[in-house]
Amino acid sequence: MKSLYFDYQASTPVTEDVLLKIQPYFTESFANPHASNHAMGWESAASVEKATQQVADLIGADSDEIIFTSGATESNNLAILGLAKRALITKSSRTRILLSAIEHKCILSIGRVLEEQYDYTVEPIPVDRNGHILTADLERLLGEDVLLVSVMAVNNEIGSIQDIELLSKIIRKTGAIFHCDAAQAPIAMTMERFAIHADMIAMSGHKMYGPKGIGALYIRRDLQNEIEPLIYGGDQQNGLRSGTMPTPLCVGMGAAAQYIGSVEVHKKRTELQARTSKFLEMLLGLPWNVKLYGNSPSKRHPGNLSIGFQGINAEDLLGVLQPHLAASTGSACASGIPEPSHVLKAIGLSSEEAKSVIRFSLGFETSDQEITEAIKLINAALIIIQPES
Repeated sequence: MKSLYFDYQASTPVTEDVLLKIQPYFTESFANPHASNHAMGWESAASVEKATQQVADLIGADSDEIIFTSGATESNNLAILGLAKRALITKSSRTRILLSAIEHKCILSIGRVLEEQYDYTVEPIPVDRNGHILTADLERLLGEDVLLVSVMAVNNEIGSIQDIELLSKIIRKTGAIFHCDAAQAPIAMTMERFAIHADMIAMSGHKMYGPKGIGALYIRRDLQNEIEPLIYGGDQQNGLRSGTMPTPLCVGMGAAAQYIGSVEVHKKRTELQARTSKFLEMLLGLPWNVKLYGNSPSKRHPGNLSIGFQGINAEDLLGVLQPHLAASTGSACASGIPEPSHVLKAIGLSSEEAKSVIRFSLGFETSDQEITEAIKLINAALIIIQPES
């Protein structure tokens, strides 16, 4: 039996069209895009520039505002660390940084580095039980001493979709920089106006049907001279991210951006939401205590279901389901000791409740038949484990 894949928020497959567009750049058009003395180099450079424009078009930016990176984690590091380090160099009076309580672990890690190594004051922005920013608390935390506010567009665990336009208006009143981790956004929403509302936007190829190992960071043009690079070298990409650009991966991300912004995907997004709702209905119909965490479908990633199985350890349930069904938990492991998800704790779950939660994330390829098979597998696994009384 083929494994059922319900972990599309962790990684999507590369579409056939994107794969076909990438392949020639490994074997035919393989010249260095920075080789400026011959036609083959010009050809590679033109392909990278086209990909840059495709990514820019997805979010409503210009191509010179797009920096290719290795993925969203590097993009987030370049954005936040780069801004904070340059602010120290220029002796800025802005010494506070605000991060939403449900940011991706890489951003929370950056926050700890800024506190411990650079003496910044880093504060969490509370969220409600559905994972949405509490705007009154954000306004209370903001001040003329805040350098940056980071809020992810779509949460990777419970799928919460933030009101980026509203948050932008609040944040920009004080002159703070608005950074947005948008790795999960391309599947969840149209992004054509994102660059209007955020100053820096991080994206990742493998979250949007492109290849792994490539990401992008939008940096508003007039903000670029306020970013200290993390990588120094040949001054590629406006001097913000030196190194030879991986032409095949750049082409792949550009093609994925074009695909994800298409009318075809808009239709698929609607179908995905309907299929996810059907899967939820079937899960809630199981003879077990099952609970959904997160908001209504219109305010949640269309493929996301964060499901709690009362009295069940999620890690144990996933273990029984192997190798037949792939899903994930939000727990972290430090020194061999699993810790409950910080996202689930932030929305008010107890440690025991958080340990019972599995994230099922459906994709455009998920079929009705796979949903039916998944329900049978989950029910059988629950019979084996039996909830603790």
